[in-house]
Amino acid sequence: MRNQESIDFVRENREGDVRQLALKGAQGKNVDIAWALDQINGWQSACTKLPEWAAADGIIYPLHLSMEQCSSEQTAKYKAKVIATLRPPSNSPEGERSLIDLTGGFGVDFSYMARGFQKAVYVERNPELCEIARHNFPLLGLENAEIVCGDGVEYLKTITPPPSPPKGGGLLIYLDPARRDIHGKKTYAIRDCTPDVVALKDLLLEKANIVMVKLSPMLDWHKAVEEIGEVQEVHIVSVDNECKELLLVLRGASGKDQETRRTRVCCVNLQSHGGIEEFDFDNTSLSSNHSSPIGEVRRGLYLYEPNASLMKAGCFDELAERFGVNPIAPNSHLFVSESLKKDFPGRRFQITAVSSMNKKALRENLQGISKANIAVRNFPLSVAELRKRLKLADGGDIYLFATTTAEKEHLLLFSKKV
Repeated sequence: MRNQESIDFVRENREGDVRQLALKGAQGKNVDIAWALDQINGWQSACTKLPEWAAADGIIYPLHLSMEQCSSEQTAKYKAKVIATLRPPSNSPEGERSLIDLTGGFGVDFSYMARGFQKAVYVERNPELCEIARHNFPLLGLENAEIVCGDGVEYLKTITPPPSPPKGGGLLIYLDPARRDIHGKKTYAIRDCTPDVVALKDLLLEKANIVMVKLSPMLDWHKAVEEIGEVQEVHIVSVDNECKELLLVLRGASGKDQETRRTRVCCVNLQSHGGIEEFDFDNTSLSSNHSSPIGEVRRGLYLYEPNASLMKAGCFDELAERFGVNPIAPNSHLFVSESLKKDFPGRRFQITAVSSMNKKALRENLQGISKANIAVRNFPLSVAELRKRLKLADGGDIYLFATTTAEKEHLLLFSKKV
């Protein structure tokens, strides 16, 4: 895609400081320095975000915005795992299984999802990204990927609907709507994304057996399910306890079926070391009655903070019931128990001291403590304000939770990780 001198420059300098390389320039060589710096920056980002891509020789990277917006390797593999559960089993009657990605982008999600299909079509309206995909996919082992340079919505209109019901095969359509407006500002409402999935829903479900949509983690999943309808599954995906994306899985249904259909909600926290925390429930199980708050919050109790996906889901009563823990208060989103619940999906602590906010109690409990990790849950002060008042530096092995009990008492919970 570029001359050999530019390619050699990238290989020789890809571990270098991009800013220093920009200042030095190509030093008389016939190098497309802007392109080379994009490649070096892209490879350095991929080492963390897409290690398998970074390890593949010759991969071409796009402009910074496309690298910023693309999925990570972990979340792309998770999508492939979800899709594998949606496809017919390998021993089902013969039938072609096809994937169409209508918003191809850099192609990370497509590259992992496509491996489970006999036919996979990547659709992208940006010619440069299409050129990059044509170059990269064979290097990643995707020899049969079809690249279509064009508008995804227009391509959708040309798709021939699969047989209903599919005989062992079927079509899955994937979309990752752009979440930036024409001025480059982020958008979060479904209808503000491009393409508008709500407007396209009927056409999508006419053309495909299954539709998967990736949305912003800032979106309210309850509202998304209500607006789109016919959502069979919601996946709230976090990486290392940072919420990254919402995935909606849609299937067509008759009105009667839709009235009684349950939406499965799966909360996932993917971890850098390879672990995974999963918790799932269906929307019909959401309790309208809050679990009973604990009576006295005291030293020795085990303390639990749900992971980011669970916080996003808001399934606090389900957590309390399944793991046998009690909320400190209805809005605290912190739980306690007498015995340790090792499988609780989130951070686990043991309370070493409990303090009120009066000066004497604080002085006694803070004696000898100069730093702590502070979190606030349903508390009138921010972390910064509380840290300033307590005169504590950040860090150390003490975890301090500030919260409000069911009796409206403000407490500081000193704890250690378990």
